[in-house]
Amino acid sequence: MSQAPDTKKLDRLFTLGRPLAPIYGAIMRLRAWLYSKKIFRRHRLPVLVISVGNLSMGGTGKTPMVIYLARFLRKAGRRPAIISRGYGGKSRKPVNIVADQGGIHLPAELCGDEPRLLAESLAKVVVATGRNRVRVGRHLLRHYPLDTLVLDDGFQHLALERDLDLVLFSSRSLLDPAFLRPGRVLPGGPLREPPRALERADAFVITGITDHTRDAAQVFRTRLSERFPRQPVFFSSYQPERITSRTRDPAPSLDRVRQIPLFGFCGIADPEPFCRLLADAGFRITDFTAFPDHHSYGRSDLARLMTRAADQGARGLITTEKDLVKLKSLGPAPLPIYGLAISIRMEENFDQFLANRLTAP
Repeated sequence: MSQAPDTKKLDRLFTLGRPLAPIYGAIMRLRAWLYSKKIFRRHRLPVLVISVGNLSMGGTGKTPMVIYLARFLRKAGRRPAIISRGYGGKSRKPVNIVADQGGIHLPAELCGDEPRLLAESLAKVVVATGRNRVRVGRHLLRHYPLDTLVLDDGFQHLALERDLDLVLFSSRSLLDPAFLRPGRVLPGGPLREPPRALERADAFVITGITDHTRDAAQVFRTRLSERFPRQPVFFSSYQPERITSRTRDPAPSLDRVRQIPLFGFCGIADPEPFCRLLADAGFRITDFTAFPDHHSYGRSDLARLMTRAADQGARGLITTEKDLVKLKSLGPAPLPIYGLAISIRMEENFDQFLANRLTAP
């Protein structure tokens, strides 16, 4: 697998930044303390607020979890909306309605790839973006009959009070023995806050569990439970759900696409789990390349991908749903490009945990 992100360069930057990590960590601790003492104002909205976030940089599976929660809430009879910052989107409006009951209103270029994917995955669920989540939430409550707000990547957004804080960890990141060391806070490591910030969480979810990561995840679950005994720890895994297409033509079945030699690619924080998922699901991958996270694809990227795929004898290309939403505006291509839609599978007791929290006074 060829990979664009230079992890060695990132490690060098962390090493250089390590002397500054205690300063940044102290600032983040002070910020959290100021919010906890109400010196910095926290806002309470008159609906249930659920946050999905993480402690570290990089992908931890927040988007599949948000989709899972929205579907769970709809099934429970609730009326949820999703609020995202809209990372990578070009719109600078304070409130952007990506989708509502009237359909999808914004392309990925304006709202960001993840909000667009959420909109395409959740029919008639309100999806909105904006830097100020409080302002976005108030706008939505004025214009839509909602009873629940789900914050995508909301753990560090302390200005908005929430009723449930879920913090996600990627099972692939658990192999680093320094993961919970305070010295690994930015810019000396991947942590957005010192580990003690996890005391704010209500539950932890270790995502992307596979046969390759289960043992390490069990060890990490024990470490989390020992250090934060109040919060339950849940496992989740990914499974292929269906094939999506970048055109309006009906997408072929999973079984049909499994028979085709495919060139794989993606632009996500950690491409290895997607690459492994393709292999474990039985896809015939001729080669694989990775772009930087949130990569903005252009026609030159598309042309290079097509050339490499043809050189490898592929009869199509496959990528993540998040990447596919950014490719739909690039026009026709000589080979089909498929998106692999995945679903998240949670431990059975997670749904009961959610149900209990929804009915708690």
